[in-house]
Amino acid sequence: MKQFVPRDKMSKRRRKMLDAEKRTLWQVNPTTKVIQSKKVYDRKKQPRNYEPYDFRGCFYLPQAM
Repeated sequence: MKQFVPRDKMSKRRRKMLDAEKRTLWQVNPTTKVIQSKKVYDRKKQPRNYEPYDFRGCFYLPQAM
């Protein structure tokens, strides 16, 4: 059974090995998950009120009075 050694008392090499082990345990690479700023203009983003099948301007139906 391994004896517990506090991190403060570990050698520099052992601490480095321990940190390297912890860094390789990521399931997803966090550097690729960058949130795009909302201030940057995005040409591909559709406007909020965009309706692709809006037929109001295609024909005119008079209302009966």
